[in-house]
Amino acid sequence: MPRHRIQLINPNTSQAMTETMAITARKIAGSRLDIDAVCPDEGVPSIEGHFDEAVATLGILQQIRAGEDRGVQGHIIACFGDPGLLAAREVATGPVLGIAEAAMHMASLVATRFSIVTTLPRTVIIARHLLHHYGFHDHCAAVHAIDLPVLSLEDGSGTAQQKVREYCLRAKEQDNVGAIILGCGGMADLATQLSDELQMPIIDGVSAAVTLLESLLNLGITTSKWGDLDFPRNKGISGPYAACLPSSLTP
Repeated sequence: MPRHRIQLINPNTSQAMTETMAITARKIAGSRLDIDAVCPDEGVPSIEGHFDEAVATLGILQQIRAGEDRGVQGHIIACFGDPGLLAAREVATGPVLGIAEAAMHMASLVATRFSIVTTLPRTVIIARHLLHHYGFHDHCAAVHAIDLPVLSLEDGSGTAQQKVREYCLRAKEQDNVGAIILGCGGMADLATQLSDELQMPIIDGVSAAVTLLESLLNLGITTSKWGDLDFPRNKGISGPYAACLPSSLTP
């Protein structure tokens, strides 16, 4: 199989979280993929709601364009809200995966029911919307929130990591599920240890997305441009948004 180059896009501005996810992604990829890990210079330091997602989407689209100009062949949006996913698929030539959708697909392949452990209570609602949108609502027994902000995963105290472990144990004991999804990209480095400890699949969306994206590239499959995910119409977009369009649509 030929080597492929992909990019992992952290939609927030946290370099530390970008590196955490990059380490996990590269361990999964091994020697098969070259992975560029990127995040925007401007925007929000964490994504915890609809406003944050809206702000982050412009940066995601700019990173898609910049990556493809560098020769990147596929993209991962590394935020569990999958912000800007359909817009990114419109502008990208290569396939684009969101870590929430990838994790849900992967969990459904190894268990009939799963639970999700996420960060803040408000993100439980967003996860529920995604479950409905992706068709996995009936597969999900529960969505649990550790009730700590995303950036607590990077504060060095270990408190957030311990709460993730506690809620995963609770889900295993109480939810009658076969797998648990970690509902934040910043939890990517916890999946292997928790899987070993709990003796059940603990699925991290970053790893799931890397694996699925490699499969699409190996099969030569990319986003369909027949229908609503065709490239945007060229109608003279101006300002910073022009940097989001494919180079073929800009002067």
